[in-house]
Amino acid sequence: MYKKMKLSDTIRVAPDLLGGDVQVNVKNALREKLEGRLDKQLGAIVAVTGIESVGEGHILVGDGAVYYDVDFYAIVFSPMIQEVVEGEVVETVDFGAFVSIGAMDGLLHVSQITDDFMSYDGKNGRLMSKTGPRSLGEGDKVRARIVALSINEREPRESKIGLTMRQSALGKLEWLEEERMKSNVQEEG
Repeated sequence: MYKKMKLSDTIRVAPDLLGGDVQVNVKNALREKLEGRLDKQLGAIVAVTGIESVGEGHILVGDGAVYYDVDFYAIVFSPMIQEVVEGEVVETVDFGAFVSIGAMDGLLHVSQITDDFMSYDGKNGRLMSKTGPRSLGEGDKVRARIVALSINEREPRESKIGLTMRQSALGKLEWLEEERMKSNVQEEG
């Protein structure tokens, strides 16, 4: 889930930036330090959107930079267990599909795609159903639920988000539309 949050931090403004507009320099330093970073409590900081206040600057002995206490607003991507998300399949492999759900990717294991057995077709780079015509490949839009979450702020690439589509109203959006159309035809008939 994306959230707009009010945060506080102490930011270092390098000596070569002194003399310019403090607000602009502080915002640029915040963006450089925080955007794209992962925090276990907050999630992924996507963007610094504004500054509420900049405190008095402090200079440390031996460092020509100025340190400011800053209150600011940021957009944060914070995935939550049981959250339903929509995303796009960015890669399929023999054990599942990686789905982009915002600032991070989640793994949809083959056992969590459908109730049918799915196998990997390496030639076409798709996961295929053994019992029906359903398949899942790169570029497909899906709706899934987050079932596992392990955030590693030291090594963000090691963070893991586990997804499932094995419940009603979850799955490839094309499959969900087919099911909706099928139920509408049955209701009319």
